[in-house]
Amino acid sequence: MEPVDVAFAVVGLGALLAGILPRVLERRPLSMPIAFLGLGMLVFLLPVGLPDPDPLAHPQLATHLTEIGVIVALMGAGLKIDRPLSWTRWSSTWRLLAIAMPLCIAAVALLGWWWAGLVPAAALLLAAALAPTDPVLAADVQVGEPTDVEDSEDEVRFALTSEAGLNDGLAFPFVYAAIAIATTSLAPGDWLGRWLGVDVLWKVAAGVAGGWLIGWLLGKLFFRAPSKLRLARHSEGFLALAATFLAYGLVEVVGGYGFLAVFVAARAIRAAERTHEFHSVLHGFAEQVERLLTVMLLLLFGGAVVGGLLGPLTWTAAAVGLALVFVVRPLVGWLSLRGAPGRPAEHWVIALFGIRGVGSFYYVAYATAKTDFPQADLIWATVGLVVIVSVVVHGVAATPVMQLLDRAGERTSDPSERRRTGEPVAAGG
Repeated sequence: MEPVDVAFAVVGLGALLAGILPRVLERRPLSMPIAFLGLGMLVFLLPVGLPDPDPLAHPQLATHLTEIGVIVALMGAGLKIDRPLSWTRWSSTWRLLAIAMPLCIAAVALLGWWWAGLVPAAALLLAAALAPTDPVLAADVQVGEPTDVEDSEDEVRFALTSEAGLNDGLAFPFVYAAIAIATTSLAPGDWLGRWLGVDVLWKVAAGVAGGWLIGWLLGKLFFRAPSKLRLARHSEGFLALAATFLAYGLVEVVGGYGFLAVFVAARAIRAAERTHEFHSVLHGFAEQVERLLTVMLLLLFGGAVVGGLLGPLTWTAAAVGLALVFVVRPLVGWLSLRGAPGRPAEHWVIALFGIRGVGSFYYVAYATAKTDFPQADLIWATVGLVVIVSVVVHGVAATPVMQLLDRAGERTSDPSERRRTGEPVAAGG
């Protein structure tokens, strides 16, 4: 029995289950990520000769596999948000990005250094990798397919989707800070100036501007080109991948953050013709590709777990990871949303469902491929534990919690829409 033949069979089974499980598990307290994580652990425990999918041994491969998974998910997230981009309508998102994420990074870095015994560079990398919420594994708490209604989303699903769309790119400067400290020194004079000028200002600006320009041009091509070239007429979903890779690749070539570019490009495409049915075609194709990539990544992650990924984990490092999931993110998330649109119950749900996943793997793989990080095995083990806990806890809780909010009527749309329709607006909205 050849391992490659077993791999083909496993991938085929996974693809089949990816089509079946969403229907079977719908409205049940169990998620697809839980099922595929368990399947991956089971398959790699069998004596069939499959290679050990150890990300420490293959950092470049781990980087690129997770990279593809994230950018496809970001395109899907950007396309499916109905609410137009604005300062007031997206106020929950800005609070989560500007307040909750930096506070999470500071808290985890401090705990990682003081409590888990990580050196400063490793502690900062752990914090930066665990900072972004995940657009790949969070489907159960995100908005659904694109619709014709600008304010169709409730505040919980909108905030979690938009946060996941943007914070994957905005966590990157902190990863670069960790790399700079690991390759130079802790002294700010050795790296701070270049970090602020290049890794923060230039790369963020290039990501946003480049993504918007590419999305604007693609929007013109999709919806405004002469009839024969107007691609939206042909309903070809694979163009979602064209937009994804074009935005990511071109912006990375000029030194910007491709993650930001992909999400911003998706928003620009959506803005070009907001109610066109082609957005549903693009989103549907991106979602199918994302689901297949998620299956593959979770199978490999399950294999890495049974292969010993968590072996280097210490009790103190585990405590840091658990503190992030159950204390740090809920607390800082709730504090950052004080005065934001929505009711207290909604704020708590947004704060509690800071799902960690594939994006965290990408950042650790990227940084450890760039330079030799001390205690890299402990970083991987801690991130692995956090993702397992997040997949299980959030996966079990997502469906009943969202159903409870829906039944209780504890859902708030954009405040301007609520005022227009005469609905009461919560304090701060």
